Amino acid sequence: MLKPTKYRKKPVVIEAMRFDTSSYSAMTEVARWCGGLICCDGTDVDYWLDIPTLEGVMKVSPGDYIIRGVQGEFYPCKPNIFEDTYEVVDHASR
Repeated sequence: MLKPTKYRKKPVVIEAMRFDTSSYSAMTEVARWCGGLICCDGTDVDYWLDIPTLEGVMKVSPGDYIIRGVQGEFYPCKPNIFEDTYEVVDHASR
């Protein structure tokens, strides 16, 4: 009978930025970094970011992290998953 093999994820250092909507300049900085487009609901109250990913354009909500993967690709990550998965390795860049 075949049994599944266990694997451990290789330790990989990634770059990430959190989508902060507290100022337009903060949103612009993140959008430039990942090639995203700042979007709003027309009332200038609800902002989000549309980013290009390998699976197509994805929506990034305020507080979400944007991760640059090992091959330069970008993808969004919810804060609780990000914080359970990653830890800071370079405090100087914060």
